[in-house]
Amino acid sequence: MSQILTYEEIVRICRAASELGISRIKITGGEPFVRLGCTDLIKEIKAINGIDEVTVTTNGQTLEQYIDELRLIGINGINISLDTLDPERFEYITGRGKLEKTLHSIELAAQSGIKTKINTLLQKDFNEDEIFDIASLAFRYGIDVRFIEMMPVGAADAGTGLSNTEVLRKLMGKWPDLEPDQSIHGNGPAVYYRRPGSKGGIGLISAIHGKFCEHCNRMRLTSQGQLKPCLSYDTGIDLRPLLKETDDELREAMRKAIYEKPKAHCFGDNDNSEAHAEHRLMSQIGG
Repeated sequence: MSQILTYEEIVRICRAASELGISRIKITGGEPFVRLGCTDLIKEIKAINGIDEVTVTTNGQTLEQYIDELRLIGINGINISLDTLDPERFEYITGRGKLEKTLHSIELAAQSGIKTKINTLLQKDFNEDEIFDIASLAFRYGIDVRFIEMMPVGAADAGTGLSNTEVLRKLMGKWPDLEPDQSIHGNGPAVYYRRPGSKGGIGLISAIHGKFCEHCNRMRLTSQGQLKPCLSYDTGIDLRPLLKETDDELREAMRKAIYEKPKAHCFGDNDNSEAHAEHRLMSQIGG
């Protein structure tokens, strides 16, 4: 606990972010609800002047006990990670999680009226056989299911991932009536498709095969206080020492980090990928 930001420090950083023009905050992890009082943090951030949206990404294992409180707080969206519908695979991926808990959370979130999305990472020869079953949840619950390409962050090997070009080919083979959906689904880079008459959409986040860096406007704050301009690099600025300084100094350091955001990630760039590649796991940097 001594190595991570307090809630008061997180709120102060979010307040500085709002003063710089950032209006949307996403609470991620690891798993955010592992930390006691997470809903109180969300409530405080929601109350910051200039913050228009607060969303949360969760594995859904404990979401049931927070869903009513999140609805009352006015959370703007819930993203639930789900990479398999097979109980044994689920336990292998999560280490200790139970599939039925996450599926129940998806159902509750969909019924709550809160904008709900499922995030799925497909891997060759592991869960690619489940693509249609997972995608069907979009039509069953009227929510968005998003397939995210594997990014080579930390120990992850992008070569084991399935490209969204292949994912779309498979989906179109199953549902030839899928059509591009130009409506706004959120603040991210996903490209969406929809079946006529369906309330749910299928999104593709193609970080590798559909590079969208020129449109990326995201900054990532780790639990230990590093402000990261890009997932691909280990660069950033440590905000912890600046929390001892004035609000003006904190805000100016954040402004500098924002304006030094890299032009593009270095995934797959053999010339630059090793120099400042991010070696920490996604769960350690808010993924």
